[in-house]
Amino acid sequence: MIHEHVLGGCTPTPLAHYLKALGILRLVAEQKDSDAAGRWQGEQFVLRTFLSQEELERFFLEEYQPSPIVAPWNGGSGFYPNDNKAGIDAIAASTAERFQFYKTVIVLSRSFVVESGLEESPKNDEKMIFLGQVRAKLPDFALAWFDAAVMLATEKPDFPPLLGTGGNDGRLDFTNNFMQRVTELFNTADGKPSLKSTAWLKGSLHGSSIVGLLSKAIGQFSPGNAGGPNSTTGFDSESLMNPWDFVLMLEGAILFAGAVTRRLEGSGHSTLSYPFTVRTTGTGTGCGAMNDEQQSRAEIWMPLWRKPITHLELRTLLSEGRVTLGRRSARDGLDFARAISGFGVDRGISDFQRYAFLMRSGKAYLATPLARILVNRNPQADLITHLDRHGWLERLRSFSRKDTAPGRIRQLVHRLEDEIFSLTRHGGALTLQNILSIIGQIQLVSAESPKTRDAVAPVPVLGAEWASEADDGSNEFRIAAALAGLDAMRGYILPLAVNEKSKRTEWATSSATAVWGGGNLVTNLLRVLERRLLEMQRNQQEDKPFSGSPAADIASVMVFLHGETDDLRLAELFTGLVNVNLPKQLPERDLKKQQPPAVFSLLKPLFTSDRILHRIGLLPETMRLPLSGEIVPLLKTGNSEQTAKALAIAWRRLRSSGVKLPQHPRKAPELIGIDSARLAASLMIPLATSDLAGICKTFIPAQETN
Repeated sequence: MIHEHVLGGCTPTPLAHYLKALGILRLVAEQKDSDAAGRWQGEQFVLRTFLSQEELERFFLEEYQPSPIVAPWNGGSGFYPNDNKAGIDAIAASTAERFQFYKTVIVLSRSFVVESGLEESPKNDEKMIFLGQVRAKLPDFALAWFDAAVMLATEKPDFPPLLGTGGNDGRLDFTNNFMQRVTELFNTADGKPSLKSTAWLKGSLHGSSIVGLLSKAIGQFSPGNAGGPNSTTGFDSESLMNPWDFVLMLEGAILFAGAVTRRLEGSGHSTLSYPFTVRTTGTGTGCGAMNDEQQSRAEIWMPLWRKPITHLELRTLLSEGRVTLGRRSARDGLDFARAISGFGVDRGISDFQRYAFLMRSGKAYLATPLARILVNRNPQADLITHLDRHGWLERLRSFSRKDTAPGRIRQLVHRLEDEIFSLTRHGGALTLQNILSIIGQIQLVSAESPKTRDAVAPVPVLGAEWASEADDGSNEFRIAAALAGLDAMRGYILPLAVNEKSKRTEWATSSATAVWGGGNLVTNLLRVLERRLLEMQRNQQEDKPFSGSPAADIASVMVFLHGETDDLRLAELFTGLVNVNLPKQLPERDLKKQQPPAVFSLLKPLFTSDRILHRIGLLPETMRLPLSGEIVPLLKTGNSEQTAKALAIAWRRLRSSGVKLPQHPRKAPELIGIDSARLAASLMIPLATSDLAGICKTFIPAQETN
């Protein structure tokens, strides 16, 4: 009969309880039931085995053989004169069958120390030599712990952060404490469980409340039990722990035996590659700040799965825990968040519990749980690969962490990474808009910072999918996209030049066209408008510089004209969207057609290319409709007399160009209730052809439209 045991004491957090779940599965499978399997159900681990609850508890109390966990390379491990030897001596002297493997390894390790002539733990080169000797001479059944705690590279040994620095954390040696906890659980003379072992086991497996916890250190694995100030109702508390928790925790850690690999993107040196372990990123939900990166050993992302897997399947999963992003290995937490979607879906992983080994409580490292990351396939997250072109995102992130980086760049990159984390988890148009807005701000700040320009090139032009996926149907987005789509608009926002050899866009030391700067949205748009008109004259362009795509609909332009848009949001979207290869058009919105104010209808043809005016029939094919250089400066003043003069000039210009104006009234309309500077800015927004055609009906006499 198969039983499923819901182990309430085995939860994804803290790390000690996660590792404990893995240790239980490993030990049951290796020593009792090879078909045992496990899965996560909510916040608890479920063990499937032919053992009943009573048989499961009896196995651990009467049959379980502790793994030979030793670290003769460490001071405090029990192998040197000043070390605590209570646990190691008791096991070495035991005649109980359950300790014989352990006893053998202790005796061998002591001989290694004697043969090497060590009076104290080895250091530097001596330690590397000693580690190599230990690895070569240990029996096969003891190698799993060694490989989980130490990784021998060609240059020097590496120590996976999960087990500190080779099985210890500061002055706390995990192996010596493991042996001491084992002797508290069992009588080493006969191997029988101690008086409290049964109660401790029930509490460890099932999460039930127990009395008699020991005041012992548990190290980095369970921050809530570490004790210290403000950790209880009083001023201070001791570190309390269940011996079974510590023992099963290290038994689970053995599954994370790493492997040294040569990464394709490396320089040829062997580097540490440990299951689901990357450099810490100080952004994303649950993380504090970039400063944490300097005071952290690493991040480790612990997988959670909903379908039962066996011990061997779990080993395979962990052995494949080198997550890749494209063609390279994930280097840090942000890379991991981007990469886990495909990896997790393919291997049945439902979630990852993200941990960082952060320096807390003085100089101690604690396995700090940061966030639970749901694995779901989000195609929008693939858009971030556009930022990887020419290594742009990597260079930006690297530069932002240098002391020479401007504070504003640091802040913006922190926000960018947070939004990318959010995109990998949830996605959505708003998140993509936020990313685009931040990229736009980063480009503006970079343009003013020589250090940033020297370190990071302009962002590569992003694909049209960015605009399609970020479109939330809002007026702000439609206007921003239409403005950004005007021909060569990027060069009016940023000082850019194209390298003739590489054909890549680079920062220009100076630029006459890049006029975007301080001030509000309307002020900046008028700067751009005037500069575009000036460039038209300098380059002797035949047509007006208002061609582009996509176009906005009349409804969104009217909302802007009347000052009802969120201008700050619109400006941020605009400066972000100029970095996108925009699509020809965005999906039409089902909106009621609007008739714009007469002043807008009068002026708009002057801010539309002749090619389009010919197409819609407003302007005869043989005629041109040039924009008078006086109109924009007059509207910009905000003065009613100057505005009236601008409208009169427009009226005459339309008539002289062959536009059939209505017989009544026989003069230009008046500007009432509209800001003239904002009107000028609105006229630069490309308008959908169908809406332009509707405006034309204002001018063509009735008999001409029948």
